[in-house]
Amino acid sequence: MQIVETSNEGLKRAYTVTIPAKDITARIEGEVERLAPQVRMPGFRPGKVPANLIRKMHGDALHQDALNTSIREAMDQLVSEKALRPAMQPQVALGEGYAQGKDAELSVNLEVLPAIEAPSLEGLALEKLTVPVTDAQIDEAIERFASQQQSYETVDRAAEDGDQVICDFVGKLDGVEFEGGKAENQAIVIGSGRLIPGFEEQIVGAKAGEERTITVTFPEDYPAENLKGKETTFDITVHEVKAPAETKIDDEFAKGLGLEGLQQLRDLLKGQLEQETAGLTRTQMKRQLLDQLAAGHDFDVPPSMVEAEFAQIWSQLENEARGEEDPEAALKEIEDEKDDYRKIAERRVRLGLLLSEIGQGNGVEVSGQEMQMLIQQAAQQYRPEDRERFVEYVRNDPMAAAQLRAPLYEDKVVDFLIEKAEVTEREVSREELQAAIEADTDEGEDKAEAKPAAKKPAAKKASAKKAADKDDAPAAEAKTEDAAEAKPAAKKAPAKKPAAKKPAAKVADEGEAPAKKAPAKKPAAKKAPAKKAASDGE
Repeated sequence: MQIVETSNEGLKRAYTVTIPAKDITARIEGEVERLAPQVRMPGFRPGKVPANLIRKMHGDALHQDALNTSIREAMDQLVSEKALRPAMQPQVALGEGYAQGKDAELSVNLEVLPAIEAPSLEGLALEKLTVPVTDAQIDEAIERFASQQQSYETVDRAAEDGDQVICDFVGKLDGVEFEGGKAENQAIVIGSGRLIPGFEEQIVGAKAGEERTITVTFPEDYPAENLKGKETTFDITVHEVKAPAETKIDDEFAKGLGLEGLQQLRDLLKGQLEQETAGLTRTQMKRQLLDQLAAGHDFDVPPSMVEAEFAQIWSQLENEARGEEDPEAALKEIEDEKDDYRKIAERRVRLGLLLSEIGQGNGVEVSGQEMQMLIQQAAQQYRPEDRERFVEYVRNDPMAAAQLRAPLYEDKVVDFLIEKAEVTEREVSREELQAAIEADTDEGEDKAEAKPAAKKPAAKKASAKKAADKDDAPAAEAKTEDAAEAKPAAKKAPAKKPAAKKPAAKVADEGEAPAKKAPAKKPAAKKAPAKKAASDGE
């Protein structure tokens, strides 16, 4: 095999690789010899079919297999001889004039990883902001949790705001009952805002046993085309009016949740609050760390890796923009900042390569057991019938496995660096910690890359940050450890089961509410089909 370098500019390399025809032919002959004892053909005894007939029957397939195998081996030899570390899959093209019996001439283009000087770990200094969990925060969390467990008791009076009304209803459009507009013994909390506008308000004043007809207009953006903006009526029969019962937070309340008492509930909620703030603390420390690394290292990064990272960022930003009230304006806004997001992608790739270099130089690794856990966890995202296929796909494709492993590898390197750093602690409030994280994001990433302040509302900016400011460098480890294998593209993973659309988060899920469902939270009651018509769009 002959290798000729045709280009060497920066991190880009190009080669012409020639595979002699005799090598491909020898591989075909070896395969014919291997297959001969297995071929069965009428008129010949087993194993006695002539080689020329085997070539005639299977020649094209044998040649294609031999060519593919020769190309893979040639790529392995190229990488080995030239001591290359490909950043991404090399681009390999077979010469147009190639035909069976001729030398195979390959054009190979690739980008290599930069030579990164092992960074010194001396002088790393981090400030750890800690948030103590107070009794007042625990009390607030308990009260918020108790509000989720609201119970109601029957009263003999007209329904008021905040009451729960048990009723049947039938929806009609132009006097004709429509699909999904009917329910029996439906529990409706007046003022909850769960039903279409005007529905709950018109139940106020109703008493048990009363029948009434209300008129409501469906929103213009209602999902059902036949109901958008349409005026409809609902015939309602009230069975029961219930008022909110006082929830007494004591040992009995906790025991009703399957716990030993109130103290156990307090301990559980305290642990969850501490876990939440510990996660915020680690995020703040990680951003400090990455800012220090970014400030101290500047080297060229492979453009293909930057483009791949930018594509991920951009795809998420576009998806979020399309979900805004004014998608056109949102898309235009991110388009105006496209260059800034490309710089963010470049920073993330550089940091990922740097972390990978640090990890490999200090023996940081993901164990086989940890990798198996990652694969099994990822497989749960697929349909049951596709999970085994996904596991097999990851096991047989080094690039896919490396991409799955990369986030955990990065976290382990970050933890290693935090342990090496000189850490000082300071107690702050939760608000101060969150403000520090926002400040680190702005100063450490945006300003470092001369990114102008985004002219957008805070909430929208936070949404964009989710896509662009994670400071994760996906698959950086993959590029370092496995790209050099230069394997051909693997078959696609099984089709992923679409994730169920999650309802909008309620107040109880926003802050320090229990995350583990530890205190035996009651399962949500199954919604009647009719509620879909009355309350879609939640």
